[in-house]
Amino acid sequence: MKNRIYDSILETIGETPLIELSRIVEKEGVEGRIFGKMELISPGLSKKDRVALGIIEAAEKSGKLKKGQKVVELTSGNFGTGLAIVCKQKGYDFIAVMSKGNSIERAIMIKAFGAEIVLVDQCPESIPGQVSGADLARVEEKAQELTKEYGAFRVDQFLNDDNVGASYERTAPEIIEQMGDTKIDVFADFMGSGGTFTGIAKALKEHNPEIECIIVEPENAAFYTKGEPGKGGHVIQGGGYNQALKFVENNKYIVDGVVTISDEDAVATERDLAEYEGIFAGPSSGANVKAALNLLKDKYKGKNIVVLIPDSGTKYLSTDIWDIM
Repeated sequence: MKNRIYDSILETIGETPLIELSRIVEKEGVEGRIFGKMELISPGLSKKDRVALGIIEAAEKSGKLKKGQKVVELTSGNFGTGLAIVCKQKGYDFIAVMSKGNSIERAIMIKAFGAEIVLVDQCPESIPGQVSGADLARVEEKAQELTKEYGAFRVDQFLNDDNVGASYERTAPEIIEQMGDTKIDVFADFMGSGGTFTGIAKALKEHNPEIECIIVEPENAAFYTKGEPGKGGHVIQGGGYNQALKFVENNKYIVDGVVTISDEDAVATERDLAEYEGIFAGPSSGANVKAALNLLKDKYKGKNIVVLIPDSGTKYLSTDIWDIM
């Protein structure tokens, strides 16, 4: 970031650092390099701040979002936090619709940034802390209801193409510039809506078609691994919804492989990131880094792998992930 005084917190979104995770690579004894794009260093502590800003600005430009109109969106927490920040700074009232299965820290952050929270009960068979596709369907139903009631602008992150654009236009070019003369061999990412993975993968392949892009999935919700829904239920909040994703389905050429990660491995690697790299991140970060480590042990030995560090571990303090005392 430039040495200057910013007019708004929104101007600080993006330009996150890229860090080589050499200590965890050395600990695991693998051959190759892993680079983590530190999206947790953002006002809302996640990669979704970029997406929120990109979608809202695109909606303003197109006229889909009008002055005084309410904004509604379903969220697992990170996107809602980003939207809460962006909407408040731009003068829009935002209603975040969220499953009670998500960590309470996320809801608290959204509320603190000035948004309204609507919490939706999980399905009777669901496990607290593990949001399933069925739980997400309940949240979607409520979001549609509120959109109609208020005549609101519905962000619709799973279908809105501007979701992909935010990562294509900003995150990927940053990665390419930061890597410089260091070759990018592989990009791997855990998917929520699939927008970030798709946007970055498309841009990377335009930069160099030989870059391989790998989807990271929870072991229990390995939809793209198996070609059908898994049994569901996992601790990696914010994704792994066990269903087809529009952006991936429409851009299958960008997918070169899929890696599945267990809850145990995601959490263990998340803790290792804190201890060995000084990076206090969430479980999706653990999943991404563990996926990269596994890839270096196998087909991609000796290669350079870029992953995202999507969000902060502070969003999961109420879960048993950090029960380490």
